[in-house]
Amino acid sequence: MAQSSDVDSRLHRTLRLISGAAAHLAAFVFTIYISCVSQLGTSLFSWHPFLMSLAFSFFMTEAILVFSPDSSLFRSFSRKARVRAHWILQLLSSLCAVLGLGIIYYNKVLHGKPHFSTWHGLVGLLTVLWALMQNTGGITLLYPKLVQRWTLSTRKLYHATSGLLGYLLGCTSLFLGMCSLWFSAHVTGGSWYLCALCPLLTGLVVMNQVSNAYLYRKRSQS
Repeated sequence: MAQSSDVDSRLHRTLRLISGAAAHLAAFVFTIYISCVSQLGTSLFSWHPFLMSLAFSFFMTEAILVFSPDSSLFRSFSRKARVRAHWILQLLSSLCAVLGLGIIYYNKVLHGKPHFSTWHGLVGLLTVLWALMQNTGGITLLYPKLVQRWTLSTRKLYHATSGLLGYLLGCTSLFLGMCSLWFSAHVTGGSWYLCALCPLLTGLVVMNQVSNAYLYRKRSQS
């Protein structure tokens, strides 16, 4: 019975390692692919899809996976170092997202097009605002004395849950961008489905990580 349990545990850990490695690969390859498709530098617009994929597919994914017990690239580092890597990556993500939002806004002004007139635009705006709000909440974890209304563990739970929602918003925004006329004209067939699979895969991996780290632990303690 114990031997069977050990086999199941090793299998489960192996699957988590594989899924984590796949998430890292998907985040990196997707961002590189988008940079090729957008043909960086050929137009002002070309920077928008690249910066947004860099923000939400790469930087934000890596920022969350920093705390993964199985697939973190900083697994051998101290908790303090991982926290520092997390907020640096999150800061880079927010900077890219704000810049990408500013570029598409200015590009629409230049071409006389309406702003936030599609689901992609609306969800994208909400995602950027949510990310900025999430970063503000993260400051209260770096400096616990700023907010003493809730315990540190409660604030960590709220931050993780809110961060998961923000990340899923980012994945949704990326997927909606793949449904746009521009993307559909440049990426077709199997390539489109592979691109769509990337935010789905990373979203599932991040959901599993956050639920195991916080929600499952909370249930087991109750």
